Amino acid sequence: MKTSTEILQWTPRILCILAILFISMFALDSFSSERTFWQNTVAFLMHLIPSFVMLAILLVAWKYERAGGIILLVTSLAFSGFIFYHNFKRTDLFMTALVATLALGVPFIVAGILFIISHNRKKKEISAVQ
Repeated sequence: MKTSTEILQWTPRILCILAILFISMFALDSFSSERTFWQNTVAFLMHLIPSFVMLAILLVAWKYERAGGIILLVTSLAFSGFIFYHNFKRTDLFMTALVATLALGVPFIVAGILFIISHNRKKKEISAVQ
């Protein structure tokens, strides 16, 4: 396998892992001193649901790049739309909502596109060898 193909193979995986870790950090704001340990635990796990969903999609994309890339891309676009709507409704500031959307959604969109490109590159290399 060529070095450029290996880089293209690992870039979306690493990008997606970093983006999942980034959105997981926001679950830490669910802790409150007014709640019990179990209430904090439930709130924390609920805040981690988007991370769990993206992790499941990453596992699919890791094994099946094209299908996982498409699922990641579609989910990311829906996720980005939700983020934009939620932030715009909360703040009534277009730029604030746009920045939040770009920071949280775009890495997953880029990773989905890179998974699809990686699959196509590998497919071309296999057909060129045969």
